[in-house]
Parts: sequence; structure tokens; C-alpha cells
Amino acid sequence: MSYLPARKGRHRQRYEDHLRLVAGCIPYRLENDAEESRISVLMISTPNRDDLVFPKGGWEDDETVHEAACREALEEAGVKGILDEDPLGVWEFRSKSRQNSCNLEGGCRGYMFALEVTKELNSWAEQITYNRKWVSPEEAYKLCRYDWMREALGALLRGIEKNSKTEEHQHQILSAGCSANPSNLEESFTNKCIVQG
Repeated sequence: MSYLPARKGRHRQRYEDHLRLVAGCIPYRLENDAEESRISVLMISTPNRDDLVFPKGGWEDDETVHEAACREALEEAGVKGILDEDPLGVWEFRSKSRQNSCNLEGGCRGYMFALEVTKELNSWAEQITYNRKWVSPEEAYKLCRYDWMREALGALLRGIEKNSKTEEHQHQILSAGCSANPSNLEESFTNKCIVQG
């Protein structure tokens, strides 16, 4: 077991407009067999609850939003991979402990990213607290606790579908003996950053 301990506390936490800034991701993998491609998404359990969520947590003042999203995926779900540079979206919501509170405290602004999983660790920092489960997008949609999580999942699926069509089109151009415009090919890869931890 050689992993960094999880960060604790909120002394380095970023805030903006009285909202706690959080970063997270939807880890996913594409599985190809002879007949079709399937996507699975990774969800994690939460303490004292029966539902599942996506890894996310505080964005701290000594890291970028991308580093925070990758750190949360590593700490809570024990996965590494390729994080999209562009967020799936930005959502404002109340933290689970402040759902019924009427004051400003407990408000969050969350930046969610797609993370294509390349490595799944056998042990990770918060393994005792969080269990992980690979599920279909349909099952994930039913399991999402909040509307904003379902919206982020929808954005992920639309992005994967769009990328799939772009790659299929590029493959057809190259298969036909034509040379694709290098700038178009390059553009499809520049919106991702590889984060291997």
C-alpha cells in the first residue's frame, strides 16, 4: 500500500461569492467487444447513506481545478486516467449536510470533468470510507442523488457520443485514402490532459 494520505480539513479551501469551490469527475471506461462498444461509469458509496455519487471534493488554493478533480478521483475512488480539460459543466448546489439550511453556509459551486480511467488501484487513500462500483449509464442515472449529477452524466454521454462520431468520421476519411487536415486531428486531442498522478 503506497499511496498518499487523503487531504483533510478546509484550511486551504477556495471560496468564491460565499460558495465553497469543489471539483470532481465522472470516471468512465469504454469496453469494446466484437459487436458493440459499451460505456461504464464509476460511482462511489458515501458514509451513512445507501446511494452512490461521483468523486468530488474541495478545490484547494495550492492546486488547479484539474489537479483537484484528479486528486479526488484518486483519493475517493482509487482511479487515475485522462481528464478532459474542459469541464462537463459548473453547477451550484447545497452540500449534503446543509440541504435544508436557509443561510448562505453550505453552498457549493462544483466543476465536474470527464475522466477516462486508465488505471484502477487495488488500494487507495479512502478505501475504508468509499466503495466503488462500475455501472451502466442507465443505472447511474437512477442512482444519482441530485439533479445536477444527472445533468453532468448527460453532458458526459453527449460528449462521448460526439467524440465517437468525430473519430468515426476521421477514420472514414483516412480509410478512403485521403489525408485528414492535421489541425482537425490535433484539435480533437488538445482538449484532454493526461493525468497519471
